[in-house]
Amino acid sequence: MSTRLRVLGNADVPAALELLRPEPISNLFLRSRIAQFGLDRVTLGCDVLGFERDHELVALCHVGSNLVPAGADPGALDAFAAKIGARRHSSSIMGRAPLVRGLHERLAERHGSWARVREVRSHQPLMVTDHESPFAGDPRVRVITLADFEPYFEAAVAMYTEEVGVSPLDPTGGYRSHMRRLVAEGHCFGIVEDGRVLFKSDIGTAYGTICQIQGVWLAPALRGHGASVPAMSSVIALARERYPVVSLYVNDFNTRARRLYERCGMQTIDALATVLY
Repeated sequence: MSTRLRVLGNADVPAALELLRPEPISNLFLRSRIAQFGLDRVTLGCDVLGFERDHELVALCHVGSNLVPAGADPGALDAFAAKIGARRHSSSIMGRAPLVRGLHERLAERHGSWARVREVRSHQPLMVTDHESPFAGDPRVRVITLADFEPYFEAAVAMYTEEVGVSPLDPTGGYRSHMRRLVAEGHCFGIVEDGRVLFKSDIGTAYGTICQIQGVWLAPALRGHGASVPAMSSVIALARERYPVVSLYVNDFNTRARRLYERCGMQTIDALATVLY
């Protein structure tokens, strides 16, 4: 058998999407990125490596700020690790758990720069629903508009800092631009009262009939008082107006969040992982 590793281009888009098709929810980030921006590094913003066996694309790896492998070929991770090298430009490795753990192990064995991590979240249940929640929603939850952007952005920064452990703010204003784009696309939901955001949630990525929820946050003063289930039920209903299949992934140690999503009718279908730098 012959193998080859190369940088993919726009001519490879159909083959890449076909590779990702059997696991559409687990590979939603990659499917969305490739479908929207193609595989040219100018439009996508990074290279995507392709691993071929007997001239067939069997694995790929998105080499951007997020390092994201896909495909189950046993030789691909070694090839990706050798090609990526010691210089680490990515702030995370993310994707299906076995691939993330395998790629991280190979990179760390070769290069100390990849071994020095901030956190490894090795098992993040991927959950999904294609039905409404069995609980009534909170009527205060609505689509956020740009008129609400400043308080919503403040809540997003608070959520990110609490969840990831570092602030997302940087001199380039990248996170602010990212959140403004999500709001402009109608991908943000929340409760806003008296100019304060009490609850927020975003559609982080979407492709076809599937979306992925992220950034779920409830103001600390409201936690433990039964507000989460109706708020999340409304998010599912609003998201399903555009994307019938709603997914998200959650840290396995966050038992409160897992119970919330299970109560809202979400079921675990896979496990993702994230290595944070």
